[in-house]
Parts: sequence; structure tokens; C-alpha cells
Amino acid sequence: MGVSMGRTLGRRVFLAAAGMMMGAIALAGTGSDALAQPAKIKVAGVYTVPIEQQWVSRIHKALKEAEGRGEIEYVFAESVATTDYERVLRQYAEGGQQLIVAEAFAIERPARAVAKDYPKTAFLMASSFPAAGNNFSVFDNYIQEPAYLTGMIAGAMSKTGVIGMVGGYPIPEVNRLMNAFMEGAKEAKPDIKFMVSFIGSWFDPPKAKEAAFAMIDRGADILYAERFGVSDAAKERGKLAIGNVIDTQPQYPDTVVASALWHMEPTISHAITAVRDGKFVGEDYGQFSLMKFKGSSLSPLGTFEDKVPGDAKAKVKEREEQIRSGAFTVKVNNDEPKSSM
Repeated sequence: MGVSMGRTLGRRVFLAAAGMMMGAIALAGTGSDALAQPAKIKVAGVYTVPIEQQWVSRIHKALKEAEGRGEIEYVFAESVATTDYERVLRQYAEGGQQLIVAEAFAIERPARAVAKDYPKTAFLMASSFPAAGNNFSVFDNYIQEPAYLTGMIAGAMSKTGVIGMVGGYPIPEVNRLMNAFMEGAKEAKPDIKFMVSFIGSWFDPPKAKEAAFAMIDRGADILYAERFGVSDAAKERGKLAIGNVIDTQPQYPDTVVASALWHMEPTISHAITAVRDGKFVGEDYGQFSLMKFKGSSLSPLGTFEDKVPGDAKAKVKEREEQIRSGAFTVKVNNDEPKSSM
């Protein structure tokens, strides 16, 4: 009896030990797998306009793609009033967001004050001013290179020799794109004339549309659509338009000739990697919007492939290659562009 109990107990001990060993192996495997999968970075986006607005839509798209790859957990707030912006930033910082992507235009001081109060939170802010401290980086859509190329196309396509340009606000981020576009247009047609107007809003399509109508009435046959609403005016009046930041030709196949596209992915990727590796510092991310970093590009001509003159396309292609190789540099001019008629 005693021997039988001893054998049974010994067998149970052996099985228990074997079970514990197998469990330990399984647990070790699980731990290894967990270590192989980096923890997702908690990211918040804060925007003063709807995510449909072209500029913000590029940021949102890049963050959604990172979320789709399993790199981040992404939440956002859109159409946030500037008077409420600081509170929302603080709310996300208090909530443990590791990276906050937002815009500091018109709210520079409050945004930078929040960053100082939350030194462990990484802030990537659209700004006209330099980075600050160890956690306040800045970015912008430095897409003046493809803007120059679209200007060349517009200059070659204009029959009246008059281009209308409608922008939101005359700030460096807008001015440099308009100035680059104008220089490109002048390369194609040295005597080209411009009408320039700012609507005082980042998202007011009806107002932008009315400004465009006024320019068409004064002889513009091509419109630079820095804001939504301009292409609608061009479509209604049978004129052409040049897009900005996103490709709207699918919506306006007979109106939008080409667009200067902004790709936020390189900027977002750099920030996520820096946060994950514990190396995020205050720096200027503007360079990641350049063509050499694939942060911007000229859209395909699409429906206008056979409508743009062949010699113009050849010149644009040559300029594009020179920009990418560094043989040609598009001048950065942040001064407010002026009408020439």
C-alpha cells in the first residue's frame, strides 16, 4: 500500500514537474514573441479644420496608414476652435498620448507652453517658427518643388496669359508655394500675369469660389487652387485649374490639369521611429517634404496627358530630374506674393 502510494505520488510529481517545464517553455515563447512585436505608440491628432480639408487630410492619411500597419494607436479631434485648442492639447497629454501631431499656426505660445509642461510627451507641430527644447518639433509642407513644376504647366497652357491665384492666408507656408508656382509659370511664359487673392480662411469653399469667379471675369483662364472651392468655379466657367496638396483630378477630370502633391508619410515615419527609440528631440522636419525624401511629387497628368503640349511636358520632365538630382534648386520665397495686373 505504501509502495503503491509512493509510486503514484512520484508519478504525480514527475507529471507536475513536466507540466511546469512545458508551461515555462510556452511562456518563454510567448514572451519572446511579445518582445518581437514593438509596443504601439499612442498618437493623437489635433486639427482646427475638418479632416476633409486638403492639408489636414494628408496628415490624417499618413497616420491612418501607420495605424493600419499596427505601429500606432491613433485618436484625433477635428474642427477644434483656437480658443479651445490648448485645452485639447493638455487633455491628450494628460491622457498619456506619447506623440501629439497638431498645428501651431496662430496659437504658437499656448502650444509651446503645453509642450514645456509635458516634457515626456513628443509634440510634432506645424509651425512657421523653429523647433524648441527636447520635445517640440516642427514641420510644414515644403512642396515648393512640385509647385514650381505645376507653374510651368500652367504657363504653357494659358491662352490669355493671365493666371488667378486664391489662397487662405499670406503666411510663409502658403507664400512659398505660390511664389514657386509663379516662377515656374514665368519660365514657361515670361510675360504671364497674375491676380492674387487671400480669403482669410483655411476652409471656406464658397468664399474661395467667389474670389475665383472675380478673377475669371477679369481674364484668368487658369486658376491656382490653393483652397477648396476654386476648382468648382473653374469647372462652372469652363476654365482650367491647378491643384495643391492633393490630387483632385478624379473629381474634376476636365478641369484640374495637375497638382503639387504632399506626402506626409516620411515625416510621420521619422517621428514614430524617434518616439519608439526614445530619440525624439526638437528638430525641423521640413526637409522630409522635399521630393528627394519622397515627401512631395507632381501628380500624373491623367486626363490631360494628351492635352499638355509635348515640348512643355519635356521641359517639365527635365526640370523634375534636375530637382531630384540637385542640379536645380527651387528658390524658397516666403514673401507675400503680389498681383501683377
